[in-house]
Amino acid sequence: MSFIMGIILGIASGIGFIVLFAYYQNIRTKRRIHLAATVASFARMTVQDARKILQPEVYPTWVIFPEMEKLKWLNSQLEKLWPYIDEAASELIKSSVEPTLEQYTPAILDSLKFKKLTLGTVAPQFTGVCIIDSDPGEIIMELEIQWDGNPNIVLDVKTHLGVALPIQVKNVGFTGIFRLIFKPLVAELPCFGAVCYSLRKKKDLDFTLKVTGGDISTIPGLSEAIHEMITDAVEDSITWPVRKIIQIIPGDYSDLELKPCGILEVKLVQAKELTNKDLIGKSDPYASLFIRPLRSRTKKSKTINNQLNPIWNESFDFVVEDPSTQHLTVRVYDDEGLQPSELIGCAQVALSELEPGKVKALWLNLVKDVEVQRDTKYRGQVQLELLYCPFGIGNQILNPFYPNVPLTKVERALKDDTEEDASDIERKTTERKREVILRGVLSVTVVSAESLPAMDLTGKSDPYVVVTLKKAGKRVKTRVVSETLNPVWNQTFDFVVEDALHELLILDVYDHDTIGKVFIPPLM
Repeated sequence: MSFIMGIILGIASGIGFIVLFAYYQNIRTKRRIHLAATVASFARMTVQDARKILQPEVYPTWVIFPEMEKLKWLNSQLEKLWPYIDEAASELIKSSVEPTLEQYTPAILDSLKFKKLTLGTVAPQFTGVCIIDSDPGEIIMELEIQWDGNPNIVLDVKTHLGVALPIQVKNVGFTGIFRLIFKPLVAELPCFGAVCYSLRKKKDLDFTLKVTGGDISTIPGLSEAIHEMITDAVEDSITWPVRKIIQIIPGDYSDLELKPCGILEVKLVQAKELTNKDLIGKSDPYASLFIRPLRSRTKKSKTINNQLNPIWNESFDFVVEDPSTQHLTVRVYDDEGLQPSELIGCAQVALSELEPGKVKALWLNLVKDVEVQRDTKYRGQVQLELLYCPFGIGNQILNPFYPNVPLTKVERALKDDTEEDASDIERKTTERKREVILRGVLSVTVVSAESLPAMDLTGKSDPYVVVTLKKAGKRVKTRVVSETLNPVWNQTFDFVVEDALHELLILDVYDHDTIGKVFIPPLM
């Protein structure tokens, strides 16, 4: 009997295992089908779909959604055409670039010309292409190009002493994005009237200089001067917003040319908590500001010695050509005297974030590189006050305190003239501003403070306020309000101001102690 029961249990167990295995296989098959369908759905997704589903905080930092399409097919064809392009383009580049280099020839050189120029055997690579949303009457295309070439470029350099030096340009590396604008669109083949091209973004431009049969370092400053000359020539001749126009269909295309469209007024107020770059003492900071990184259009502040919280309170004016794409860049350096200055940090503001006619005050965190922000180290902050004034609205800008009253011509020292050269506009605006001196009486009422931090062991503070007029060197203070974190002073002080356009009012709150005072830091 037990034998028969064992057989029955064995058969039942076997059937049960078979059923369970079949059930498991069925579930596994369904899961694999579902996974395959999911993978297929992901494969059909576009970049825009992936960005909608995967939020930035979900995927790792190394996951990148490229904005440009690849152009492998074009690169393969370009390699075939490159020997012919080299022969055809070398002479064209030589004849068009030489006049530009002559404009930027350093003072230590008498002349600089091409002795030999070929583009080499390595073709550039198109690493991406994209179409930019634009107005209906134009098409904007951007091409990303990378070139690690082996060109044979020899410069014939002559100094004022009559010394001729053949300098070879080697190890050229370039990465950048070119912008092509097809405008206007017309009902005539090839359906656009002109093509504008410009280097919208220069990601990298590197090269080395070598004197044929000698050492370039034998002439101090020559290598640096040629590097700066080439960089300035590229920046001022082809880098956006500068653009070159190729006429396809005869017509008037003056509206495509680069023209100044406004003035950006920048007040460099102060910086705080700067990184100390000196081993002995503190840094000696100064700031350089620019919209286009040309030496002639870069402004520099005064140097504040031995200070990590400098107050500059200086004003600068910049010509704006394209507020939709241009940026204001601020770089703070430590002045090292005869040695090269050391970068403390830099910051950038997009002009598109500014509302015309309205002052924007902001604190910017300094970073090591505004292009690649991988370094999270805190380097301090810089305070700016910005006012963008497009040409033609100078009389429409309203007083921020009395909205119905336009600013006076003294407060708005701008000239509506777009026909002048950008450097002339900038220079005349700066000269007019230097002549403006606003005198009067400033009345300051210190009303109250709220939620001050407790500085005493009792959980309270004894606060008072020190009011300082920085440039005039005048200082007053309120009475001390004991045992409170929400003091009320209601005290008024009058200051005679000699130059309001360049004056700075500072308010510091202190905790009064019997044997001294303690500064109460601002709440961030």
